[in-house]
Amino acid sequence: MKIRPLADRVVIKNIEAEETTKSGIILTGSAKEKPQVCEVLAVGPGGVVDGKDVEMTVKVGDKVLIAKYAGTEVKVDGEECVIVRQGDILAVVE
Repeated sequence: MKIRPLADRVVIKNIEAEETTKSGIILTGSAKEKPQVCEVLAVGPGGVVDGKDVEMTVKVGDKVLIAKYAGTEVKVDGEECVIVRQGDILAVVE
């Protein structure tokens, strides 16, 4: 992927949601919830953002939890990804 986020931005890729519920029901594409667990693909340098010093705490390869409708969806090299501010990331999944 050839995308380099600026400032406190992070490029993430949604991890596919399971297509079968715990009770065994298979979901169609329109019935699936938007995934909230994502993988970090690229991290911006941080620095001064809106007059405040921002230190980047996530790194490439981290699995993170984001708000349901956070970020801007983009398509790069045929791959769908989302660009979010580090502040939109709720937690790192370990």
